[in-house]
Amino acid sequence: MSGAVREAAPRRPDLRQLRDDSHIGLLLGRIVPGAFPPLLTALTVALVAGTLLVADGGQLTGITLFAPVASLLLSGLVSGHPHDGRFDWLVPPVLRVTEYGFLTVLGLASGVPGPLVFVLLVAVVLHHRDDVTRPAVGMVRPGWVRAAALGWDGRLLVVAVGGALESLTAAYGLLAAYLVALLVRESVRTWSATPVTDLRDDHNDRGGVNASST
Repeated sequence: MSGAVREAAPRRPDLRQLRDDSHIGLLLGRIVPGAFPPLLTALTVALVAGTLLVADGGQLTGITLFAPVASLLLSGLVSGHPHDGRFDWLVPPVLRVTEYGFLTVLGLASGVPGPLVFVLLVAVVLHHRDDVTRPAVGMVRPGWVRAAALGWDGRLLVVAVGGALESLTAAYGLLAAYLVALLVRESVRTWSATPVTDLRDDHNDRGGVNASST
């Protein structure tokens, strides 16, 4: 299987894919599909995560580590919604701000080295960039690659578990290294599957120096 799947024509990305939910979140979405409005739920997730961070100054505490669990439970319930509302296009940006903000504030306030927080954020941003840009050129990433990235809620849970084990810096480092390795592997697979025109053949077809004189 190639590193990227070629489609017939460019298309708009599916908002449900841009949500970047984990397997657990997708499973929760099958329980009550379409029961709650996606945008209102996403805003509630952002509010809950932000409130829990502010409550303890963004530092690592039990109530702060509960934010990823609350986010997963709330957001997962609408992951199966068709996202066909007028303003549902705002859902992915709200979830992105929630993830980036949580990782940044928690990491910096809890003593995780700034460069490490930055590397993790860059890896996550590049992961989301792939989901947004590839459909514009008629391609999508393989499903297993998206699943392997753990989902936005899954990444927050990894950080929460690391914090609960008093290894928050290690959790940031391992998660960053894992996502970077996944991105590099997918890039290599994509490059190797991209057709390359032989410039020598193209030169001959245009009547170059090696073209036939007959």
